[in-house]
Amino acid sequence: MRKCVSDAGHVCYLCEENCPTGAIELIDGEVVLDNDKCIRCIECTHHCPVGALKRIDIE
Repeated sequence: MRKCVSDAGHVCYLCEENCPTGAIELIDGEVVLDNDKCIRCIECTHHCPVGALKRIDIE
């Protein structure tokens, strides 16, 4: 899991703030995703300025 920290060491919380279902929580700079709440809309990846989030499908 990538740390959600830019080069300046700033955690921005944009993914958490823009998640329509509240599936994302940032804990100590790490993204914690609740898969039961996530609707795979990828709003989090659209708002991440450092590319810390990527969509992957696990079967």
